[in-house]
Amino acid sequence: MNNLPIFLSLLLISSLYLNPIVSAQRYAAIFNFGDSLADAGNLCADGIPAYLATARLPYGMNFFGFPTGRCSDGRIVTDFIAQELGLPLLPPSKAHNATFHRGANFAITGATAMDISFFEGRGLGKNIWNAGSLHTQLKWFDEMKPSICSSPQDCRDLFRRSLFIVGEFGGNDYNAPIFAFRKMDEVHELIPFVVDSISKAVEKLIADGAVELVVPGVLPIGCFPVYLTIFNNEPVKNFGPQSGCLRNFNTLAWAHNSMLQRAILRLRNKYPGVRIIYGDFYTPIVQFMLHPEKFGFYKQPPRACCGAAGMGLYNFNLTAKCGDPGATACADPTTHWNWDGIHLTEASYGHIAKGWLYGPYADPPILSRSSAQ
Repeated sequence: MNNLPIFLSLLLISSLYLNPIVSAQRYAAIFNFGDSLADAGNLCADGIPAYLATARLPYGMNFFGFPTGRCSDGRIVTDFIAQELGLPLLPPSKAHNATFHRGANFAITGATAMDISFFEGRGLGKNIWNAGSLHTQLKWFDEMKPSICSSPQDCRDLFRRSLFIVGEFGGNDYNAPIFAFRKMDEVHELIPFVVDSISKAVEKLIADGAVELVVPGVLPIGCFPVYLTIFNNEPVKNFGPQSGCLRNFNTLAWAHNSMLQRAILRLRNKYPGVRIIYGDFYTPIVQFMLHPEKFGFYKQPPRACCGAAGMGLYNFNLTAKCGDPGATACADPTTHWNWDGIHLTEASYGHIAKGWLYGPYADPPILSRSSAQ
């Protein structure tokens, strides 16, 4: 008896389990929601506002060679994930003459988890300049459905084979009271509202047919030059002795992420047939700070690659931000984890995307061999 056909069949079956890229081909599309960490050009789709420095070089200097509306020197997390999954880069949902059958990116710079009325009721309406909140993006998603599906069932079939990335959300919500110089206790009071809004969005997408979703947490904002510059006069005890980061801002981010992970656990229990992945931004950035040499970054204080001299060592100046006259980019952005004082370099996003796909920066990794929660 010739066992060769059986051997080849077993080899093929085993390769499907051992090669995560093969299993990744089950994703027909990616649908992404978020803020400036994930915006691929929605803010520029109907023309470039004169104030928008992120639509000028050196933004986009790497990979693309020109500004795309991404707040980085090149690709962002969703770009790396799409490429690794064998899908095209997601077009911004407001792009003209684009096709969205393989996915769309609804993220827009300045987006919040809460609608503008929430901030207006707290005297913070002037601190929110973008109307593209999470639930507004979900409306854009609903409006797109007729162009990518022939029927509600067709939509459900597509969404069951798609990956949804919901966030990160929360950063701009907390920025509203932070940059209004409200007390930190008041900022913390927003966390339950923000997490509940994210949870409701996840449930809405599940009702639409989504069965695989990534829900990212927020970043350790106390390590970012924009906060370190504006709050440079904080007492020395408020700065981490190893990292140099502002402890109270990182505590805020940690509190948000902890509450979000508890909410994800509740959603997993409520929807056992749905795979909900926590995407971690916090841990990798802390590792970039404490062990930069492992990622090819310089060992230095939290410093923007692109910017201008300001207060402290952070290469960040509110009057000469990246893209503005007087600001310049470092010679090699791959040596820096921070791009412009607010966002990350392409190199950083690449490390984070890999960690979401294969671990350890996701629970569970997107391409884990088991889909069990």
